[in-house]
Amino acid sequence: MADRSYLDWPFFEGRHRALARKLDDWAARNLSGIDHGDTDAACRALVAALGRDGWLKPTGAVGDEVLDVRTLCLIRETLARHDGLADFSFAMQGLGTGAISLFGSPEQQGWLKQTRTGEAISAFALTEPQSGSDVANSTMTATPDGDDFILNGEKTWISNGGIADLYTVFARTGEAPGAKGLSAFVVPADLPGFEVVERLETIAPHPLALLRFNDVRVPGAALIGERGAGFRIAMSVLDVFRSTVAAAALGFARRALDEALARVSAREVQGAPLFELQMVQGHIAQMALDVDAAALLVYRAAWAKDSGAPRVTREAAMAKLYATDQAQKVIDSAVQLHGGDGVRSGEVVERLYREIRALRIYEGASDVQKVVIARQTMSAFQGS
Repeated sequence: MADRSYLDWPFFEGRHRALARKLDDWAARNLSGIDHGDTDAACRALVAALGRDGWLKPTGAVGDEVLDVRTLCLIRETLARHDGLADFSFAMQGLGTGAISLFGSPEQQGWLKQTRTGEAISAFALTEPQSGSDVANSTMTATPDGDDFILNGEKTWISNGGIADLYTVFARTGEAPGAKGLSAFVVPADLPGFEVVERLETIAPHPLALLRFNDVRVPGAALIGERGAGFRIAMSVLDVFRSTVAAAALGFARRALDEALARVSAREVQGAPLFELQMVQGHIAQMALDVDAAALLVYRAAWAKDSGAPRVTREAAMAKLYATDQAQKVIDSAVQLHGGDGVRSGEVVERLYREIRALRIYEGASDVQKVVIARQTMSAFQGS
């Protein structure tokens, strides 16, 4: 049985504990038979189901509402433990509309009615072919033309690319060089000039695409916030959602630990359970330690943000770096404890092994997180 004792930690309120238990029961009933054969169809079905039953409501904030990071993290952890594609489908509804929740106009926030009910699918279009994690060097342009903007350029590795109904797109409006010259826009997928150039296949299938914008005209009302504020908007969104990536990794790690415990309890070697071997106990002990340590970092970052911290850049970076890296190790140990079955296609731990790897890259690769942590730590030291 999955460990739930962490829900008693002081990071959470009663509403968080109730939500986690309710979602766990819902996921057990609704996610076990999801067919991943057609990834696009599976994601559309998952978004519809999550929206129908109210689980997408926390992905958006309208008016005086706020994004509750602990809720987002608990949902991602729970969904990831049950089904990685369900976690992905939930996460992108939040990331894709994060800029609209935090900085959007009332008219732009009208989209949230559709994304929070699963009637529309959203995407976050930031990464470019040549810039990768170096957002300040983005080259896609948004050229003013009267009251409109004309978008030209490419975005790549865009989650939900090809199935999204709207994209939050970051482009250079040129107020200043580098990070200060970017702006954010709401771009519906049906505009002339928008093209899905290539669908990108990965070891754990997700809807991913290379997008091209050829003289795509958007009205001035599509601008999110102010011109030149795009980099700040993007970083603010990642400040909220980076911790949730760590939570998804934590969910994968918890599932791997559960699968390993079941395996070493049932498997016998020389007439005794595999668990009786001290080296196996060593693996289990390290896995349990890594899971709990990751959970502490994840929910510290989420609690800090929910408690009013203006930025949790350092805390979120620590959570993402540690939780994703340690989840990789926990899952690798689970594969090892399963022996040959661990690499058999279709086994749970084999699927987890493929699913975890991307989390150490997207929304800031592990090496980028180390740079962030080092700079934040030095800045705090110099300011003390």
